[in-house]
Amino acid sequence: MPGLLLGDVFPDFEAETTTGKIKFHEYLGDSWGILFSHPKDYTPVCTTELGRAARLSEEFSKRKVKMIALSIDCLEDHHGWTKDILAYNCEESACSSLPFPIIADYKRELAVALGMLDPDEKDKDGMPLTARCVFIIGPDKKLKLSLLYPATTGRNFDEILRVVDSLQLTSGKRVATPVDWKPGDCVMVPPSMSEEEAASLFPDGVYTKDLPSGKKYLRYTPWP
Repeated sequence: MPGLLLGDVFPDFEAETTTGKIKFHEYLGDSWGILFSHPKDYTPVCTTELGRAARLSEEFSKRKVKMIALSIDCLEDHHGWTKDILAYNCEESACSSLPFPIIADYKRELAVALGMLDPDEKDKDGMPLTARCVFIIGPDKKLKLSLLYPATTGRNFDEILRVVDSLQLTSGKRVATPVDWKPGDCVMVPPSMSEEEAASLFPDGVYTKDLPSGKKYLRYTPWP
């Protein structure tokens, strides 16, 4: 299903994973979800990414976010690769496991259906590699955010965590988050909200930045 748009219901699917067979919507339940894809097992950039995702797993769990990875190799390779990922994190692989499953997509069916292929990066057989996609799905199973990196560029999982904080805040509050926003920073009042409504919704005050245009659209309020 190439061309998945924000607000679309994310496709449900069945898949074999390192923790057993899943139905995606059932796996997510009423949680938020992150599906992130990888070009191939036993590749350097992917190993660092999965290691970082594992180290941040408790932070995602605090936010009620379930993570799941995808790579275009078989389960046997996934299980072997997991040991390398844990070793990268300096953990004892014999008594540890990844805190999220990895989908086996060795036929590339999901990668094709979800528009994940990178046409410019190919494997030794000339087949396109899977791009580094990030899909964030809300509890309503709708796509809330998508990021698409080429196979050669590793992701920043601190940024993905920051984006989750913004999405969860703005889904429950009528605010927006400005550039480089982090939890605790001031948030922005939407331009569509009247001054009277803003005053009633934000008792800690609304602060307007003066601009040469005279338009009062840069309005801030303390983090709710």
